Amino acid sequence: MYVIVTGASKGIGKAIALRFAEAGHHLVICSRDKEKLEASALEIKNLNPSVEVHTMAVDLSLQTGAEAFAAFCLEKGAVDILVNNAGIYLPGTCISEPDGILESMMNANLYSAYHLTRKLVPGMIKNKQGHIFNICSTASLRAYEGGGGYSISKFALHGFTINLRHELKPHGIKVTAVLPGAVMTDSWGDFDNSQGRIMEASDIAEMVFAASLLSPQAVVDQIVFTPQLGEL
Repeated sequence: MYVIVTGASKGIGKAIALRFAEAGHHLVICSRDKEKLEASALEIKNLNPSVEVHTMAVDLSLQTGAEAFAAFCLEKGAVDILVNNAGIYLPGTCISEPDGILESMMNANLYSAYHLTRKLVPGMIKNKQGHIFNICSTASLRAYEGGGGYSISKFALHGFTINLRHELKPHGIKVTAVLPGAVMTDSWGDFDNSQGRIMEASDIAEMVFAASLLSPQAVVDQIVFTPQLGEL
């Protein structure tokens, strides 16, 4: 059995991959940046040399890329857990952001998960087990300044997650929407988080891992995270 994590070269995806590796799970991970992906894989192997880590540098915003990665995953064996984390954030407003921004984020934030999941779900249905985590955002729930197309794409990903949960219930497959607020990732640039104002990627990873441990008859439909002092 394998845990698949997309966008695993940094941030939340990398933290999730590390947490599952720590528990002894084999991994298949991807990212667009081959160099960072290989560095992430090395860090995982150093953490737990007993786990297998398979990597593929690929652009999941392209349907061909998502389908190629799905084929790569299926070559390795049965899929236990799928974490759809790949995505991009481009700030803007609905009325003034440049043409093409929304399309770019829909491709990266929604269609990457949509096309990959559709290729991997049949195997989960056949095995009557599996857990899909879609990394959404609090931007999937409410508007905020500078959200624009990003928020639209994350609303769409959340909608996909809700429908997927409904469709896969009879097959014994769990689906969880993960909705973090501000997390210390590359999107925050050189933000000084020495005072712990916003969350760490490891916080998200720990809760995703915990949700994966529940009995077959229990599922966490969604997990909402916000910084203790509230959003910025």
